[in-house]
Amino acid sequence: MQSVDFFTPVVDDPYKYGQIAAANALSDLFAVGARPLTALNLVSFPIGCLDADVLIKILQGGAERVHAAGAVVAGGHSIEDDEPKYGLSVTGLVDPSKMVTTCGCQPGDQLYLTKPLGTGLLTTALKGELLTEVDISEAIDGMMTLNKAAAEVMLAVGVSACTDITGFGLIGHASEMAQASGVGLKIYINDLPSYPHTLEMAEMGLVPAGSHRNRDFYSPCLDGHEHCDPLYLDLLSDAQTSGGLLIAVASEKTELFEQRLVEQAVPVHPVGEVVSGSSGRLLLEV
Repeated sequence: MQSVDFFTPVVDDPYKYGQIAAANALSDLFAVGARPLTALNLVSFPIGCLDADVLIKILQGGAERVHAAGAVVAGGHSIEDDEPKYGLSVTGLVDPSKMVTTCGCQPGDQLYLTKPLGTGLLTTALKGELLTEVDISEAIDGMMTLNKAAAEVMLAVGVSACTDITGFGLIGHASEMAQASGVGLKIYINDLPSYPHTLEMAEMGLVPAGSHRNRDFYSPCLDGHEHCDPLYLDLLSDAQTSGGLLIAVASEKTELFEQRLVEQAVPVHPVGEVVSGSSGRLLLEV
């Protein structure tokens, strides 16, 4: 399996930016249960404006996450650009018979998130200098965290379906999983986990443009949104960077699944369940 992703800085620290970008790029592999093998650096950098040490730290941060994932950096490509951009093209192996897809949700499955939401709102506030990196340190740690441990638990227990939560937000990736599986997903919207300060920033209206686009595009797939707090709808639509996995687990496996996640220090966030009918729809329950 191969995947690619890169983006502009979301934090000021270049080493942490490299870690976040690498973790984000590797997430697509972990979401299907693939084992990363190699990564190629993708770099755009304004060498005439920024010191080369900044680029070195970005690449070092990326390499650290690649190695933590059990893979190696095999090279890459760079160009000069007006704004820094960094990411990876990643390659991994997965057994087709064990590959986890978005198509396997079954009615009665329970839905879990393995990371809180809110990175889009928080990094927007960081860019606007309303929050500092210290203020959003928990979210930064979350973005740097690989989905490796969660994927290993997923494979060991055996789950129905999985997707990673990134730029389309929970609203988009959950909708795609519901459509692929031909089921509805009931989301307990008031139970959605969020990083500190996230709802505070939403209340201030610091919703990034990408999140507005997510909400506008996927709103026709929602039922029950008229009864929900608008702040939680912002959270549902928030465009994530290096978000967690959304995993559907058969009810008889949930106890073991939760136990294994706790053993691996992976957050356990029950956020909903799979329902029959309502194909491709998200049913929001307060």
